[in-house]
Amino acid sequence: MEDNMESKSKDLFIEVKDLHVEFDVRAGIVKAVDGMFLEIRRGQTVGVIGESGCGKSVTARAIMNMIPKPGKITGGEILYHRRNRETGEVQTIDITKLDPDGEIIRQIRGGEIGMIFQEPMSSLTPVYTAGQHIHEAVSLHRLIPVKKLGDQMVETIVAHRKVTKEEAREIAIEMLRKVGIPKPEQRVDSYPHQLSGGQRQRVMIAIALSCQPEMLIADEPTTALDVSIEAQILDVMRDLQNTMDMAIMFITHNLGVVAEMAEEIVVMYMGKQVERARVVDLFYKPKHPYTQALLRSIPRIGKKSDVRLATIEGMVPDPFHLPTGCVFHPRCPMFMPGKCDKIEPSNIQVDDHHWARCLLYEEVKV
Repeated sequence: MEDNMESKSKDLFIEVKDLHVEFDVRAGIVKAVDGMFLEIRRGQTVGVIGESGCGKSVTARAIMNMIPKPGKITGGEILYHRRNRETGEVQTIDITKLDPDGEIIRQIRGGEIGMIFQEPMSSLTPVYTAGQHIHEAVSLHRLIPVKKLGDQMVETIVAHRKVTKEEAREIAIEMLRKVGIPKPEQRVDSYPHQLSGGQRQRVMIAIALSCQPEMLIADEPTTALDVSIEAQILDVMRDLQNTMDMAIMFITHNLGVVAEMAEEIVVMYMGKQVERARVVDLFYKPKHPYTQALLRSIPRIGKKSDVRLATIEGMVPDPFHLPTGCVFHPRCPMFMPGKCDKIEPSNIQVDDHHWARCLLYEEVKV
């Protein structure tokens, strides 16, 4: 895996620097993302893992400049190194400074950075067919699909590529074929309820890739699918990545899937990045106690059936009343009284290309 990683292009595509996203609601302020650092290079797959509510999806939406109200980006930068496909010239854009409804971000969404949402039925309008979904999204430069599945694809393609509607429809059919949809010439005019869960997820992949984006954000793309369909979809994503040389940000809570897909992994807990490393280092040399606890909880082949799986003690803290110091300290087996509950750890480089946010790796003076 590491040799493959070194062979990838070293060009930076996305840099997330000290990102902060907050939601100001009636009950108080929730720090959904609190100091996120992330680098994604062209052609690279980076996995983002963590429990539900840790900030994975909010980070993805921030990259797309799609934070829903009352949320807002309150700090940090998201630098997009935009490369002109004709000249090769690179222009650096801070996505956090763009108008969420402006022309530049509309060009980026879908056309240059695609996204697969968690639940396809929430993104596919029931009264529209597959073709209409792609058709409308393109003409309106919108990410959320509407109308028929095929029409939505057509609209998406027309908006971001210099083709006619007839040519776009052929591209849409070909994309449905590439993601393994049977009889794509017929399915292009299907409605979401006429497709299985696996087929709807494949349609979402086809929509996201129909404009040949340079990066794909996959937010829990295989959630609630059975393992055979999950394996097929992961194979589709790998094949298309190799064909199109695109970067992938793969968001999941499934450690087995991320180990298979990613080259580098970021671990999040309560809005914070607590560890970041190459996949091999993270699985064999985890540094943060939270990561270590996650790995201990994975079922292993060969273990006796009467042996209980390890669990992480305690409960996820209330986001409105986060603990002082390290947010993980109430659940940490390596808790140091007077330190972990008072001092907030910084992001420390603990090894080659390996970072951890933990007081175990820095000199502490209380």
